[in-house]
Amino acid sequence: MRNISTPPWVKHTALVGTLVLSGCAKYRPSLLPTAPDLTTVPDLTAPAAQFLLPGLPPHPVPQDGLDETTVITLAVFSDPDLKAARLQSGVASAQLLQAGLLPDPQLSTGVAASALHYGYGLGLTEDIQALLLRGAAKDEAKARQKQVDLNILWQEWQVAERARELFIQARADGQILDVLAAAHDLLAEQYQRDQTALQQGNVTSTTVSADLAVLADADANLRQHQLDANLTRHQLNQLLGLQPGVQLHLIGPCEIRPLSQSELQASVASLAQRRVDLLALQAGYKSEEENVRRAILGQFPSLSAGVEQARDPVEGVNSTGLNVNLTLPIFNRNRGQIAIQRATREVLRQTYQAQLDGAMSQADQVWKSTQIMQGQLRDLDAQLPILEKTAAVAEQSFRQGNLDAGLYVSLKSSLLSRQLEAIGLRASLEHAQSALATLLGLPFEVP
Repeated sequence: MRNISTPPWVKHTALVGTLVLSGCAKYRPSLLPTAPDLTTVPDLTAPAAQFLLPGLPPHPVPQDGLDETTVITLAVFSDPDLKAARLQSGVASAQLLQAGLLPDPQLSTGVAASALHYGYGLGLTEDIQALLLRGAAKDEAKARQKQVDLNILWQEWQVAERARELFIQARADGQILDVLAAAHDLLAEQYQRDQTALQQGNVTSTTVSADLAVLADADANLRQHQLDANLTRHQLNQLLGLQPGVQLHLIGPCEIRPLSQSELQASVASLAQRRVDLLALQAGYKSEEENVRRAILGQFPSLSAGVEQARDPVEGVNSTGLNVNLTLPIFNRNRGQIAIQRATREVLRQTYQAQLDGAMSQADQVWKSTQIMQGQLRDLDAQLPILEKTAAVAEQSFRQGNLDAGLYVSLKSSLLSRQLEAIGLRASLEHAQSALATLLGLPFEVP
C-alpha cells in the first residue's frame, strides 16, 4: 500500500490558521443597567478634556448654591442623553480604523491524489481595487469622524442653552410665586374684611361674592404657577443627572451681554465659520464628496492579483505562477452608485444652504425681539418706583384709616401686576438673549 506523506504546505497552512485564530477578538456579553444612575449631590467627575464649549472652562461648584455657570457646566457633564451621545464618537473612531485597514488577502487551497502522486493547489490573492480606494475611504471616514464630534459638540451646546433657560425660568418662578403669594394674601385679607362688614350690614353680598371670585382666580393662578415651578425644577434635576427630590439652591443672575447691531452683523457674517452645527454639515458634505470620488474610482475595472503554486497529481510536476482577475466594465460601470452619491451630495448642499439661511433669518428676528423687549422693560423699570412709592403711601394711609380699602387694594394689586409683568418680561428677554447667543454660535461668557 502506498504511503503518501503530508506535504509541508499543509503544515504551514495549519500554522498560519492557528496564528490567525489566536489573534481574534473574544465575545463578552454586556448587561443593561437595572437601576437609575442618578446622584443626590452635584459633582464634576468628567475629565476637563471632554469639555469643549468655547469660552466656558470647567467651573467649581460654589459652596452656597449653584450659579448660572455651574448649572451649565453640570448639565454638559451629567446629562444622561449626552453621555450616550458621546459614545457615538467611539463608533466613528472604529469606522475610521476600519477604513484604514488593509484588505485581507484571500487564501485558496485544494488537494488531490492519483495512483502515483499527490497534488495540491495553493493560491494567495489580494484585492488591488480595494487598495486603490483605501485613500478615499480613509478621507471619508475622517470627515465623518469630524462630523460626529461636531454634532456631539452641538448637542452639548443645546444642553448648555437648555440648562441656562431652566436656570432663568427657575429663578423667575421663585420671584413670581413670591408676588403671587403676596397678591393672594392681599385679596384674602380684603375678602375677610368685607365678610366681616357683611355680617355688620355695612356691605352687600354682591361685594363679598366679587371678592370671593377675585380671590378664587388668584388662588388658581398661584396653584398653576406652583405646578409650573415644580415642572421646571424636575426638568433641571433630570438635566443635571440628579434625583427628583434634590432641592437646588440657585444663586446669582443670568449673565448674557446684549449685542449691538454692529456686533450682530459681524456675528452673522462669520456664522458659517463658527456655528457648530453648520461646521458639522460642512464635514458631512466633505464626507459625501469622498463618497462621490470613491464611486467614480469604482467605475474602473475591478482588479485582483496573486500568486499560485500547484502540483499536478498525475504528472507530479510542481508549478508556480501569477493570476489576475479583471472585471470588465461593460454593463454596470458603477453608474448606479455614482448617481446615488451625486444626488446625496446635492441634498446635503441644499440642506446646508437652508440651515445657513434659516440661522441668519432667525438671528435677525430674535435680535429685533430683544430690542423690543429691552424698550418695554425700560418703561416698566421706570414706572415701578413710582408705583411702589404710591402703594407705600396708600398702605400707610389705609392703616391710619384715611384711605378706602377698595382703593388701597386696587393700588396694591396694580403694583403687584406690574411686578409680575416685569419678572416675566425680564425672563423672556434673557431667554431670547440666550437663544440669540446659541443661534450665532457665540462663546459662553464666564462672569
